[in-house]
Amino acid sequence: MASPLCASLFCFATLFLLCSFAAATQPGLILTLVNNCPFTVYPAIQPNAGHPVLERGGFALQTLTHRSFPAPTAHWSGRIWARTGCTHSNGHFYCATGDCGHRIECNGLGGATPVTLAQFSLHHGGHKDLSSYAVSLVDGFNVPMTVTPHEGKGLCPVVGCRANLLATCPDKLQLRSPPGHGPVVGCKSGCEAFGTDELCCRNHYNSPQTCRASSFSEFFKHACPATFTYAHDSPSLTHECASPRELKIIFCH
Repeated sequence: MASPLCASLFCFATLFLLCSFAAATQPGLILTLVNNCPFTVYPAIQPNAGHPVLERGGFALQTLTHRSFPAPTAHWSGRIWARTGCTHSNGHFYCATGDCGHRIECNGLGGATPVTLAQFSLHHGGHKDLSSYAVSLVDGFNVPMTVTPHEGKGLCPVVGCRANLLATCPDKLQLRSPPGHGPVVGCKSGCEAFGTDELCCRNHYNSPQTCRASSFSEFFKHACPATFTYAHDSPSLTHECASPRELKIIFCH
């Protein structure tokens, strides 16, 4: 017959093992990319400086499929976008929008604009596990995109742009492929289309006081108010969600 001390030790050891198992199996933050577009997209993931590349930076995602993977357990920030109009033949890979050096796996490279961008800063906030996220049309638009958090606490809205702006993009902002006569595959920002300091918020215009909305950014803002549309747009468009279990990035939501 076990002594009370041995019984207590056994209970403690059992409880410790159960707690350890629960901690080991407790799921962390999951990132899920969902392709609701009627064509294959090639998601691209670029970390900010000093952060690791996730999923080798890019992959193919067929229509009506998704791909989930764990977010880093430490602080991570970066951006995600969709590459469209991609062709892969004779060892050559190229995308009409969002191309990253003609690679399937971007491995940290940025993409060619115009693209719809989702921006993230995960696991920050000191004593709170916060995930910040936003959708930006500052670099133009190529596909509708939303970010949908699940099981978070606090203010965790769905944000993004559900409208297909390729159908309404002003002539001066249209990116066509093939150039000139092909279908519209992207909608450029005013900065990319005209390159002025004022539209690009550069030099004298690079401050919240001097960087202003333009008729071009207002086109994007009118269609998709829950997105950034110029460099010094309202900081309130970035949302902080406490401890979400999953963040879904949905293309063609």
